[in-house]
Amino acid sequence: MKAAAMRITGGCLCGQTRYEASGPVLFSLLCYCVDCQKASGTGHVPIMGVARSGFTVDGPTVMSTVTGGSGLRAIRNFCANCHSLLFGTPEAAPDFVTIYAGSLDDRHLFTPQKAQFTRTRQAWDSVPAGLPAYQEAAP
Repeated sequence: MKAAAMRITGGCLCGQTRYEASGPVLFSLLCYCVDCQKASGTGHVPIMGVARSGFTVDGPTVMSTVTGGSGLRAIRNFCANCHSLLFGTPEAAPDFVTIYAGSLDDRHLFTPQKAQFTRTRQAWDSVPAGLPAYQEAAP
């Protein structure tokens, strides 16, 4: 069954940076890796994957780059003005953009399908009951 195409929009806290994705959501997950914890200041990050080919950004962004678990760069993109965490462009997945679900205009578009890197989950941050959970990267 092919996923339905949709228009996904979002942006930052101050409103200067906006994004739009056209096409289906390819995956949605909760990431409990230490990098996501440090980048967000939370126990996990809700992430939605979309095709890079249908993704556009309007407004100023800055990038933060670290070496990810794959050995390639994990690139996070923030609003250049208010520094809201918006989306990722990881080198390990060059055809995808990872949208941080907290930046979505319609929060109902995000429903996690799985959780990954639960081995590094904070004791106070539980995985929702019934959600498939993986100690490492989700398949």
